[in-house]
Amino acid sequence: MDRAERAVEIKHSGSNCCQAVLLAFADELGRDEDTLRAMGAAFGCGMGAFDATCGALCGAQLILGLKKFGGSPVLADAKALHGSFKAACGSTDCGELKGIKTGKMLCSCDDCVRCAAKLAEKLI
Repeated sequence: MDRAERAVEIKHSGSNCCQAVLLAFADELGRDEDTLRAMGAAFGCGMGAFDATCGALCGAQLILGLKKFGGSPVLADAKALHGSFKAACGSTDCGELKGIKTGKMLCSCDDCVRCAAKLAEKLI
């Protein structure tokens, strides 16, 4: 099973979108699962509970930092990740993605998780 599908499976087992993306990369991140769950715990329903950035995207950004940070910022990669996610999913805002703010769903949680995992895998 690839990481994207593994992330969706983890999400369906009770983790939020951010945790699911992080846990799908546990073998790459050098952190135990409890630590990764704690890192992603505040990003269920996106940052700010539907008010801001998608939790799956937050998870991918955390992976980027954990894998690539070497004392200097990883801003170019972070910007590219953000732009690629937005292009693929239609927004980076959880409330917009779920249709809570607009009445029209742009991307399901499962597809956001898949997208974030695939993008993170490309960057690391």
